[in-house]
Amino acid sequence: MRMVTISSMLLAGMLLTQSGCVRKRMTIVSNPPGAQVFIDNHEIGTTPVSTSYVYYGTRSVRLQKDGYESVTVERNFDPPWYEYPPIDFFAESLLPTELRDERVLEFELIPRQNAASEVVRDRAEELRGQARSGNVVPLPVPMIPAASPPLGR
Repeated sequence: MRMVTISSMLLAGMLLTQSGCVRKRMTIVSNPPGAQVFIDNHEIGTTPVSTSYVYYGTRSVRLQKDGYESVTVERNFDPPWYEYPPIDFFAESLLPTELRDERVLEFELIPRQNAASEVVRDRAEELRGQARSGNVVPLPVPMIPAASPPLGR
């Protein structure tokens, strides 16, 4: 009887020390690479970038890169089957292995389009007309300071 108790305790100890867990990780990739990534308005890094997360649900993902249109999307992270109660208890506590939930989000960045010259010209004419009629006050031209001689001469 005492032997059964000791072996039961050893088995329980092994299960507790070998208990599993779930590693949640997302990787954001963009084409072209090098875009700044913000998840829920927190800067993560530049693509390609990976980060871990704790909770499932909807995430706001924003990418920014000079010369490209900014991209903001809402992505829903649905939990896998082993994260629903009561299965999650066994998956995170009793399985003798680690489970990995890895998500990859891929984005194709679009080059920023410059306004067509006709649109710019039409807008300039509209603003000139408003300024002449007194509806718009032109902005003052900033003064550029005169060049000063280099220090130490």
